[in-house]
Amino acid sequence: MMNLENIKTLSEVSDFLNGSQPVVFEVASSKDERYAWVRKTLYRFDYRKLTKCERGLIVQLLCKVSGYSRQQITRLIGQYHKTGHVNRGQHTVNGFKRKYKPEDIVLLVKMDELHETPSGGTLKKLCERAHQQMPNDGYERLAGISISHLYNLRQSKPYLRQRYTFDKTKSTKIPIGERRKPAPNQQPGYLRVDTVHQGDLDGVKGVYYINAVDEVTQFEIVVCVEKISEAYLLPALQSIIEQFPFQIKGFHSDNGSEYINYQVANLLKKLLIEFTKSRPRHSNDNALAESKNASIIRKQFGYQHIPQRFASLINTFNQTYLNPYINYHRPCHFPSDKIDAKGKVVKKYLYRDMMTPFDKFKSLPNAQDYLMPGSTLEQLDKLASSITDNEAARLLNEHKIKLFNTISERSKRQA
Repeated sequence: MMNLENIKTLSEVSDFLNGSQPVVFEVASSKDERYAWVRKTLYRFDYRKLTKCERGLIVQLLCKVSGYSRQQITRLIGQYHKTGHVNRGQHTVNGFKRKYKPEDIVLLVKMDELHETPSGGTLKKLCERAHQQMPNDGYERLAGISISHLYNLRQSKPYLRQRYTFDKTKSTKIPIGERRKPAPNQQPGYLRVDTVHQGDLDGVKGVYYINAVDEVTQFEIVVCVEKISEAYLLPALQSIIEQFPFQIKGFHSDNGSEYINYQVANLLKKLLIEFTKSRPRHSNDNALAESKNASIIRKQFGYQHIPQRFASLINTFNQTYLNPYINYHRPCHFPSDKIDAKGKVVKKYLYRDMMTPFDKFKSLPNAQDYLMPGSTLEQLDKLASSITDNEAARLLNEHKIKLFNTISERSKRQA
C-alpha cells in the first residue's frame, strides 16, 4: 500500500507512529494490494514471535497505514495465524426477489383512498373481491397478500410518497379534579390553594409556602415545606385541613402538578372534600389565593432565597404567630354584590363590611353548625380576645426578626 521498505526494526516503527520518521507514502489502488501489504508486514517482522507490547506496535502500524479498523486488522491477523496468508474473501448475498411491484403500491394507495384507509383485514378482503370482480385490473398479487405484509407496504417509502395521512393533535385529559369555579353558596369550608416559592440561589431551590384561603370568610392558613414532592405536600395539606376551625368541603387549585396528582386526589376523596381546578382562560378562578400571596406572604417573607432546611423553623413561626394574627386580628375587605343598570353583577368593597376572618365567620347564619367536632365559638372567642390586635402584631414582628436573625446566623456558620 505504501513504500515503507526502509522501516525494518520495531524502534523505527515506534518513531514512525510518533511522527518523527520521514516516509514516502504510495497509496495502493485496490483492496488486494492492501491485504498483500498487511501479510508482507506481518511476515517481515515475524509477528508470531513478538511480545505482546511489540505486537501492539505492529497493530498500530497496520491500522494507521491501511486505514482499516482495529477489529478488521485483528481478523486479518487471525487469518494469518491459521493459514499463513491474508486473502480477501468476496461475500455477495443474493437478495430476495421482489414480489410486489410499484404498480401494486399504486393500486393499494387508490384502494385506501376510496375506502378511507380501512383495517388490514378489510382491505385484504376488498382486494380479493376486486380481483374476482375485475380479473384484468391487476389485483392478482394483492389478493394473496398477508395482512401483516399489507401494513408493511403501507409504511414503505413508495406508499408514503403518494399518500400521507395526518391526525389532529389529541389532547390528553387527566381525570383529576373538575374544571369549574367552586360554588360555596355563602358557606365556609371552600378553600382556594396556591404555592409560593421563596427564590433560588445558584440554582438551588428555597422553601415553599402552601397558602390556603377560605373563599367566604378569608380564613387563611400558611404552611412552609422544604419541597413540593409527595413526601412533604401530603402532610402539609393534612396539617392545613386540621388547622381550620370549620369543616373543609371544597379544595380548589390551579393546574400545577403538585396538586393535580392521584395522591392529593385520593387524600381529598378520603376526607370527602370536593376537588376542583382552574378553568382555561379564566385567570380569576384562583385570584383570592394569589392576592393573599402578595399581601401576606410576600410582605412577611419578601423575595430573597431562604434555604430549604429552615422550613420547619418557619412553619413553627407561621403556626404560632402568623396564622393567628391574620385570622383573628387583621381586618379584610369583603365584597358586596350589586347589580348595575345593564344587569351585570358588580362587586363593591365597602368600609362597613370590613372585618377579621373570624368576625366574618361568626356573622354567618348558624356558624356553630360549620365548626369542626369538639370546637365551639366560645373557645375561638377566647383565643381571639386573649390579646389585642396591636399586641398580636408586636409579637409577630418581634419573632419575625428573631426568625430571620436565626436563619442568617445559621447560614453564615454553614458557609
